[in-house]
Amino acid sequence: QEQLVESGGGSVQPGGSLRLSCDASGFTISTYDMGWFRQAAGKEREFVAVISRASRYTQYADSVNGRFTISRDNAKNTVYLQMDSLQPDTTAVYYCNRVIWPRMPFTAAWGQGTQVTVAA
Repeated sequence: QEQLVESGGGSVQPGGSLRLSCDASGFTISTYDMGWFRQAAGKEREFVAVISRASRYTQYADSVNGRFTISRDNAKNTVYLQMDSLQPDTTAVYYCNRVIWPRMPFTAAWGQGTQVTVAA
């Protein structure tokens, strides 16, 4: 069974940092571009970042460019999202997914996500 499990979210103050992890099982991430998406309350899910299969290429949403860094460890079958200089507008549930380059989710089957809350 293919599964993605996100973790690492939490509550932080503005300016803080978090590192999210996405552990995949049932398939090998090395054969896929992988990405992060997020959904804030009352809004549609949106693209955050994508990384190519061998980590050669990355893309970011304009709103997070320069503050977030996506990475992957194919040996661990895990994708990461380092989030720095967090601001309240980054509050959302964060999800990972395989990606059809550059920004389309590969599947409509999402994991449970991990909640990120940024507040003073």
